[in-house]
Amino acid sequence: MTTGPPQDGVAYPRELSAGARALAARCVPRVNELARRMSRTAPEEARTQQGLPIDVKTTEVAAAARYGLRLFVRRTPGGDYASFRERAARHAEEGMPLHLLLRAHATGTHLLWKTLRDTAGPGEESALIELSGLLLLIQEGMAGAVAETYLDEQAALVAEQREQREAFVRGLLDGTNADTSQHVAFGIEHGGLVLYLRTDRAVAPIASLRPGVTRQPVSVAAMSRISPVVARRRRRRIQTVLDRAFGTEVLTLLHDDDGHAIVPARPGAVVPPVPPDGLADRLRRACGDEVRIAAVPVDRPSAIADAARTACEVVRVAHASGRPPGLHRLNDVLLEFHLSRRDESSGLIAALLDPIGERPDLVETLRIHLEHQQDRRGTARRLGLHPNTVDNRLARIAELTGLDLTSPRGTALALAALLLRERPEPVRRSADRGGAG
Repeated sequence: MTTGPPQDGVAYPRELSAGARALAARCVPRVNELARRMSRTAPEEARTQQGLPIDVKTTEVAAAARYGLRLFVRRTPGGDYASFRERAARHAEEGMPLHLLLRAHATGTHLLWKTLRDTAGPGEESALIELSGLLLLIQEGMAGAVAETYLDEQAALVAEQREQREAFVRGLLDGTNADTSQHVAFGIEHGGLVLYLRTDRAVAPIASLRPGVTRQPVSVAAMSRISPVVARRRRRRIQTVLDRAFGTEVLTLLHDDDGHAIVPARPGAVVPPVPPDGLADRLRRACGDEVRIAAVPVDRPSAIADAARTACEVVRVAHASGRPPGLHRLNDVLLEFHLSRRDESSGLIAALLDPIGERPDLVETLRIHLEHQQDRRGTARRLGLHPNTVDNRLARIAELTGLDLTSPRGTALALAALLLRERPEPVRRSADRGGAG
């Protein structure tokens, strides 16, 4: 007996023996009858079909049995699984688990095999073996076609849902999403907690602070190209950490080295969620880098956009003022946040550090010294220097800038100058500049 060319990955016998065809033909009425009674099966069949939805019993199981029988009777050389693929795509869209769908097809194949076994008489053993072997090949091809189509459809659905979620979160963050039905659907009608997270690798080390030049964040991609696969894995790990930490599905819009997250308020909760202990450490392990997080609570969806901007600023200020990575709240950097707001005096204050703008060692020493509450020994340990070296650098800073770092006023001015140099200039519209001539 020869075999035909493979279709859907399976090569089927081109011809069946006369005995096998006769046995298959006698099974036709029995299979049809069993298929019609699928929802009222005997105890033995009920055990094999336990947990299968009724529509699956009456469609997929019966279809699998009839399909195998049709191949036998018609001696079809290959398989055509178009109808199975169509139903697999529909079941994926409906959310039916793949294991139930594959189990239904296996049950249909088992049903056909039992029908063949019960119908075969003495002397038909070889015909039964022949049909059983072909039946296994049919099941292999059918299962492969169904699983492939189901997974393709599911991947497309997941990608579509992800795009919809990201578009929704993007609208919340820029303040353009006012759809209350979506707010309810995603559980944020009562607000929640807005997070901004950024790895410390997202900002390049300071090369210089030249007069009039504002330091801009440098993307990680510009320093060490992260492969798309690594970036996707890291985003998935971050999502998993956030979901588990807050015990709910967190809305996220994540990039390679930073991103926002919105934690929905629990139904009936009178206060917004709070970051759990150890969140920064868990995210650090997921990212493989030190992470800064800012958390800003909101009591309504319309406040999310402002909270997102505040969270970004809190992280920026925390980094600019030399605070170590971890969780930052507005109260933690309240003075620094206030000092970093721009007004008519901002340019003059920022210019106070122009004399050391080309000395990153002095700028970093000043930053760490202020962060350590002007503790020279703590500053020395952080920088890996001798305390006398720190003293010499601080004296040089005071000499070049004229700032008295031992007085409250001089300290406040130095801190404000650092923060204002870190903050990008706001984009001014043409109308602000007087418009075109």
